[in-house]
Amino acid sequence: MNPTTDYLTFELKKSVQATNSGIPSSAYLHIPFCRRRCYYCDFPVFVVGDRKNGENSGTIVQYVAVLCQEIQETKNLGASLKTVFFGGGTPSLLSVSQLSNILETLDGKFGIAAEAEISIEIDPGTFTLEQLRGYAAAGVNRVSLGVQAFQDELLQACGRSHSVADIFEAVEIVRSAGIVNFSLDLISGLPHQTLENWEASLKSAVEISPTHLSSYDLIVEQGTAFGRYFEAGAQPLPADETAAGMYRLAREILTGAGYEHYEISNYARSGYQCRHNRVYWENRPYYGLGMGAASYVEGRRLTRPRKTQEYYQWVRSMSRLISPATPKLGGETQADIEPAIEQNFQVSENDVLLETLMLGLRLAEGVSLSALTQKFTQPTVDKIWRCLQPYWRQGWVEIGRSDGSIATLGEGAKLPLSGNLRLSDPEGFLFSNTILADLFSKLGEDN
Repeated sequence: MNPTTDYLTFELKKSVQATNSGIPSSAYLHIPFCRRRCYYCDFPVFVVGDRKNGENSGTIVQYVAVLCQEIQETKNLGASLKTVFFGGGTPSLLSVSQLSNILETLDGKFGIAAEAEISIEIDPGTFTLEQLRGYAAAGVNRVSLGVQAFQDELLQACGRSHSVADIFEAVEIVRSAGIVNFSLDLISGLPHQTLENWEASLKSAVEISPTHLSSYDLIVEQGTAFGRYFEAGAQPLPADETAAGMYRLAREILTGAGYEHYEISNYARSGYQCRHNRVYWENRPYYGLGMGAASYVEGRRLTRPRKTQEYYQWVRSMSRLISPATPKLGGETQADIEPAIEQNFQVSENDVLLETLMLGLRLAEGVSLSALTQKFTQPTVDKIWRCLQPYWRQGWVEIGRSDGSIATLGEGAKLPLSGNLRLSDPEGFLFSNTILADLFSKLGEDN
């Protein structure tokens, strides 16, 4: 297995979240529409082509109506929203009025805090200056631009609908719209990608100087075009050692340019870490809304249907909708309004532990030992340490002190009561797949 495979991102995509008794103050909204499906994508998306956009698409109009209906039917647990994230798909296919409608519905239901981080994923070539200014006026204050690569041949090879020229035009629009806080997404390990390509992409990104950069390693998913075309670790995908070199190179170039490597795949200028994503990594609850979205609320994980009509049906079943006076948006009958298939279950105690480690070890600071002990008991923490000792000896696992130094432990020593358990950067992060798989296996032996 490719050691650079982002195991933690892969697991997060399946929305495995740990139990937490807090009240959600974050919301993720899935906007599934794309002009085309990228060859690596396994997210629930609906392809609308180049001709349809926002208010000109009946499909998008209907989806926004149903999404707002789901928001209105969702239980308000009492906290205003401090982060909102529009993901997809390509949320920049929404018109300004559609995005404003969703935000107004959220605000009316939960309240949106004045200082809230409101993020939207956008793709080059899918938005205008007028549109982005409209988004900003509606409350958007952070954008994530899906760049992926700075070589036209690589963009074409992975099914992207934009060109390198579109990237620079998009960045200029973002700046002209007055949005300071913006991120660029890059992908390493693409077919035919070389270290030289990757270095050039990193340097181009640094020259643009966004406040945030995400650098993801390609995962070849079953059911995708890449899953049909390629075998993981085989040509024309980069060899394992090349992929590992790409990870190390990203860390070298981006930290050298002043970005903090604060999470396994993410870098930020001081003060610009993604507040919404930290909700996931810190195991805090959140609302997930929209087709295929997963929420974690009141200790339960719920994943909505991944197909449009099944999602519509599920929303309408939330409150046994459609009385004779209720408009039938989808033309369905009462017999159609049955609960759709969904994942809805309480996370077990052992899963809570595993997910806490999986998510917390994404972060550069790792997981607090005192918090682990308090929540899961000292014997459990001791078992974790026994499993991790081989990786500690290799230098892949560290104990960080509050003053920023690394604790020095003798062979056979017990863990200190304070400090943070963390993966080293870059080697621990690079081999996180191996470490986590072993940890999960050993901690699951008694269950």
